[in-house]
Amino acid sequence: MKKTVITVVGKDRVGIIAKVCTYLANNSINILDISQTIIQDFFNMMMIVDTSKAPKNFDVIAEELDQIGNEIGVVIKTQHEDIFNKMHRI
Repeated sequence: MKKTVITVVGKDRVGIIAKVCTYLANNSINILDISQTIIQDFFNMMMIVDTSKAPKNFDVIAEELDQIGNEIGVVIKTQHEDIFNKMHRI
């Protein structure tokens, strides 16, 4: 299993989850865990996904998600789980 952390942050609007999840499904990326909140008008979502069956490599996935974020007005960051864990280790 190749776990990846995806974060989505920005002004709330209709269709953010649908757009991101459609991309993941179309690329055989399984959502393992998901959390999303809206604080006032700000949307925040964090997902842990399995990219082991994705037909594209990590860099392409990260770039395409970044492009989707630009299209819908949010920031989408994609990180390998091990790098995310090391960055947030106390």
